[in-house]
Amino acid sequence: MTTLTDNTRETGTSDQRLVEVANLRVGFPAGTRTISAVDGVSFTINRGQSVAIVGESGSGKSVTARSLVGLIGGNAHVEADHLRVDGKDTRKFSQRQWRGLRGRQIGFVLQDALVSLDPLRTIGAEIGEVLNTHRVVGRSDVDARVIELLTKVGIPEPQLRAAQYPHQLSGGLRQRALIASAIAADPDLLIADEPTTALDVTVQAQILELLEQRKNDGTALLLISHDLAVVSRVSDHVYVMKDGVFVEHGPTREVLNNPQHPYTRQLLDAIPVAHARGTRLSSRDGVRTLERAPISEDVVLQATNLTKHFVLTGNRRLRAVDDVSLTVHGGETLGIVGESGSGKSTVARLLLNLETPDEGSVGIGGTDWVSMSDKQVRRTRQNIQVIYQDPLSSFDPRHTVARIVEEPLLAAGGISRSERRTRVLEQLELVGLGADHLGRRPRQLSGGQRQRVAIARALATRPDIIICDEPVSALDVSIQAQILDLLADLQAELGIAYVFISHHLGVIYHVADRVLVMKDGRAVESGSVEQIFTNPADDYTRDLLAAIPTLETQRDNEKVGTK
Repeated sequence: MTTLTDNTRETGTSDQRLVEVANLRVGFPAGTRTISAVDGVSFTINRGQSVAIVGESGSGKSVTARSLVGLIGGNAHVEADHLRVDGKDTRKFSQRQWRGLRGRQIGFVLQDALVSLDPLRTIGAEIGEVLNTHRVVGRSDVDARVIELLTKVGIPEPQLRAAQYPHQLSGGLRQRALIASAIAADPDLLIADEPTTALDVTVQAQILELLEQRKNDGTALLLISHDLAVVSRVSDHVYVMKDGVFVEHGPTREVLNNPQHPYTRQLLDAIPVAHARGTRLSSRDGVRTLERAPISEDVVLQATNLTKHFVLTGNRRLRAVDDVSLTVHGGETLGIVGESGSGKSTVARLLLNLETPDEGSVGIGGTDWVSMSDKQVRRTRQNIQVIYQDPLSSFDPRHTVARIVEEPLLAAGGISRSERRTRVLEQLELVGLGADHLGRRPRQLSGGQRQRVAIARALATRPDIIICDEPVSALDVSIQAQILDLLADLQAELGIAYVFISHHLGVIYHVADRVLVMKDGRAVESGSVEQIFTNPADDYTRDLLAAIPTLETQRDNEKVGTK
């Protein structure tokens, strides 16, 4: 294993080295200053090798990757002693030269395929452009090659999918289509920047299998990720990045087995693996044990035989939720898991009375939403709050933190201005933020700070129940650890019940007391977290658990708890 002092080492012969980077520095102008994003990193990627760069958001991972394809941005200041791809010095490349390199020699797969794919073009046209631009095949063969590529990445009914637009595909199909586009010209290097972060565990497993197949076929792979479980499966060599520099690197298994740098150990400790259940994932004064809230016998939330249909184009009906029942006790965490489209979020909207069930009922404190008067509904809404996956999209960008946290208090009514301000400050302090954040707006906050504000807003009315809909899936592993610990601390202190919805099975194992497994709108299995994860009764549950990437270290070789 090597650390920061010797990370300029070159590996492989000159014929083997596909990418050579020496002392790369990237800065961005900010007024009269220049903010350093990458500060002197060096690495090589050999032909057929899989290399990973791991670290938190803002560490410089994506900027480093984008420097290899000239997509840093016009205002960026880029310097390097060497920046070569297949022996070509790219430091003085023109835009025409960069266009010739992208796609032909380097394919790029981004995290959010819906944003990366052109919404106005069909999938077939998107992939066909790469084939035409780089003259991979003759024009008469383009359509056949598109179908071949879609088949290669495992897309069913490729003729149908080629004629569809990105919004008509699921997240997993979009990501596969993006990979098909990236490999269309059979590039020597494939860069995958957080390609599986937002995907459920089974789709993630399929994407990782695709990436492994490309590697086995001889393509070099650069994986950008904060998920060490994914990295341990795919990469041969890993670079750990923090604040624009590599703090440690070496063979992946060696780094994960025997991390030398405190930051690498911090990343590993933050992963919710099985042996970490009941302990803190983030460090706080050396205290590792988590206090657990006592679970009361009182039922605070009950859903009975929920069914919900939606009408699709062509007057077709989709049964999104089909006869689902659940109960939640005070101080308890109920985890709900399942693939995208399984009905998890629709159940959440039914529990919150944001959708009305076609059949069945939802009771809060023993009273059904449907039987409540408007006044009772407003009062009851104070007792059940929600934390969403992406707080940035759920906040009004014009509002300050003070206004965002105050919103549910204004909706509740009957609270004086001075009392509202006192309550806002109390909630911010509970989530680890101070009065200096009151005047800030959402885009002036980090991802972790925004999620803390979302939690403060949910706490403002002092609810008994909080619906957590994928609250940590978009966060780095270390920020995720802090938010999970915070939610556990708040539950222990305030006795809040959580309904915790996630596709991340490791998170569910870490936080939940009981688990409900959903598939195609139905609850296929429910039980204690130990029962579901160690002795699942349903084949679908077993398939979900089998799809979890294994993070292998000297301490454990366990699937439960990794993503």
